[in-house]
Amino acid sequence: MADEYYITINGERHDFEGSRTLQEVVLGLNLEPERVAVELNRAIVKRPLWDSTLVEVGAQLEIVQFVGGG
Repeated sequence: MADEYYITINGERHDFEGSRTLQEVVLGLNLEPERVAVELNRAIVKRPLWDSTLVEVGAQLEIVQFVGGG
């Protein structure tokens, strides 16, 4: 299908349909945006830019989740 593409997230391939913004990818993974940091193709992307940052075919993401504890 022409609309399908993949990205690599934390070393694992993920297939998606249609283009996605960084915000859509994070939400699509059921992650809480306030609790993660994202690196796109080896550059950290600040949260205010996620809505306008398009994740290209073959992009590499590293997502780190912050976990509280005590």
